[in-house]
Amino acid sequence: MKLAIDHLSCRRAGRLLIDDLTLTIAGGEALVVKGPNGAGKSTLLATLAGRLKPAGGTIRLVGDDATAGRGGEEDAPLAERAVLVGHRDGLKVALTAAENLVFAAAMLGAPATPAEAAAALDVFGLAHLADIPVGYLSAGQRRRVALTRLVLARFVPVDRPVWLLDEPTSALDAAAQEDLAHLMRQHLAGGGLIVAATHLPLGLEGARSLTLGSQAGYHDAADGWEFGA
Repeated sequence: MKLAIDHLSCRRAGRLLIDDLTLTIAGGEALVVKGPNGAGKSTLLATLAGRLKPAGGTIRLVGDDATAGRGGEEDAPLAERAVLVGHRDGLKVALTAAENLVFAAAMLGAPATPAEAAAALDVFGLAHLADIPVGYLSAGQRRRVALTRLVLARFVPVDRPVWLLDEPTSALDAAAQEDLAHLMRQHLAGGGLIVAATHLPLGLEGARSLTLGSQAGYHDAADGWEFGA
């Protein structure tokens, strides 16, 4: 499986934020997107997730794992194979933590039971809060509930190998950040793929780096290859 981005351009509010971006990310790899506010980090993730239409270029998910049962080299719709956790938690404050995950699972096409949602919450140590409306939770707890969408595949039949994360460590304490780093390393070891926009270290050794904005460029931490605008 690989994510192929070819001559991608992205606009938001009439502004061209990303122009002619080309790169490939293979399964087992992570790309960390950096840059100042307004440089296009969230726009890039929203475009990859299918929330925004590209201004130009193509986004393709290709390879055997991406097209299981359809012959290996055909393209797969990325929006159907990715899970996006935005910089906003995207939770319904009147619903409990478990109810929010049941809703999220349904949106991903795999209905979940409250018990399955509680089991997923336990990955982040939140099972005891499963029946609490998220409006009563702290910012860090709400962030962990939002991130629990990433592990739904362990409990319901959801196959989303591409994780798109926007400031994933926001509001997390040091212990929760390490839990997330461990989860991301597990995902990569299993052949998954991560694109994360962040200002903070994620604890992912060998991750590639893409910088947007006035110092735009790309750096492969594994072999030192880089290009810049």
